[in-house]
Amino acid sequence: MISKFNIIEFLKKSLKNPTITNIIIVGVVTLCVKVLGFLKEAVIADSFGLSELVDTFYIAILIPSFMSNVFLGGFKSVFIPNYVIELNSGKNIRAFQTTCFLVTIAVALVFCLIAILFTDVYLETFFSGHSESYYALIKAQFYYVIPCIIFWGLSSMLNGILTIYDEFTFSSMNSVFTPISIMICLFFFKEELGNLVLAKGTLIGSVLNFLFLLIVSLKKKTIKLGVPDFVSKNIKELFVQLPAKLSANILTGINPIIDQYFAAQLIIGSIAALNYGVKIPMFSIGLVTLALGNVLLPYFSKKVIENREKAYSELKRILKFLLIGSSIIAVILIVLSSPLISLIFERNAFTSDDTVIVSRIQQLYLLQIPAYITTIIMVRFLESINKNGFMVLAAVICLVLNVTFNYFLIQHIGVYGLALATSAVAIINSLILYVYISHINKEQKANVTS
Repeated sequence: MISKFNIIEFLKKSLKNPTITNIIIVGVVTLCVKVLGFLKEAVIADSFGLSELVDTFYIAILIPSFMSNVFLGGFKSVFIPNYVIELNSGKNIRAFQTTCFLVTIAVALVFCLIAILFTDVYLETFFSGHSESYYALIKAQFYYVIPCIIFWGLSSMLNGILTIYDEFTFSSMNSVFTPISIMICLFFFKEELGNLVLAKGTLIGSVLNFLFLLIVSLKKKTIKLGVPDFVSKNIKELFVQLPAKLSANILTGINPIIDQYFAAQLIIGSIAALNYGVKIPMFSIGLVTLALGNVLLPYFSKKVIENREKAYSELKRILKFLLIGSSIIAVILIVLSSPLISLIFERNAFTSDDTVIVSRIQQLYLLQIPAYITTIIMVRFLESINKNGFMVLAAVICLVLNVTFNYFLIQHIGVYGLALATSAVAIINSLILYVYISHINKEQKANVTS
């Protein structure tokens, strides 16, 4: 039997490991942020239920969120490992950082312009058949959300730099401002802001996120600006990796748009039901992946420079642990699905009938938890070794499967088919990435042996 003394000693030894300490810090902070996010969703559900306003808000924020996740999230993923290489090479980190900031601002502005110019085409193509008032409500909210792209982009860069310098506590706290600002707007300014309350709350939150990270970065002296250099070796490598990463992100990011497109063909409230149903699964996934993913990308980036084979062994150990733990969590949440939805959302505009629909959707989304979590960790490993090209192929396969599954399943089980398709695709994607990582590790060993 394992004695109490041995357990205590193990815990003390584990807490001395800076990587484990960082994961715990990010996990605790992320938990607090996620709880606030849930409170925000509960307040929205209490105020609007499965209403047209909630549907139109999620459509309005869909493209800005997509652009942010595709480019800005992708750029950060490529930026971190190459920034680490630049640091280790002892070269001009000021030039590297300044160049990346300029690229982020320029692309964010371009995406804002593209989004504004193609709004009407996007709505007519993907969400046709609705009233003029429905489209007017989407566009009214959209124009307040679109500037968020710029602030999200700058926040993403500042966040990435902070994680490289092991400032995980502050980098994890920035997301707290958006849910707080939305709730304040709903509680105190709902009448004044009217139908724009959610959009304006989101914009205020994005500005506060940026200002918080900027103040922390200046205080911690992690911002190191200088003369930009667009032709340095690591900047060139960053730009070589970027198209593949962006392509993979675009293909992956299209999936939620496709889901919303299919949901829009169903009754009013289907989009809102999907968004409510995915909250707890994404809460569970986000808590783990943000804690691990934010720490492990710079961790793997540093480890592969020292010993790539050891980094791969660490990856396998982490994946085994996560697969077992996340499977247990998924089963528990599936059993408790209905009571959780009732507890969190069921009041006022959100009825018991809504609880039945959303809880069933949630159960199907929960099936993806083990696959989704392990996939994120594998993606971080591939990003750390600049193997972004294969993820494009995996994303193409998953996109085709998602469209196919959505098309057939929605005919048989309606909105529930969209959730089931998402989980099925997540499982397939995790298997594809694991096989590929195993393959490149074998190749690496063979090259070392020869």
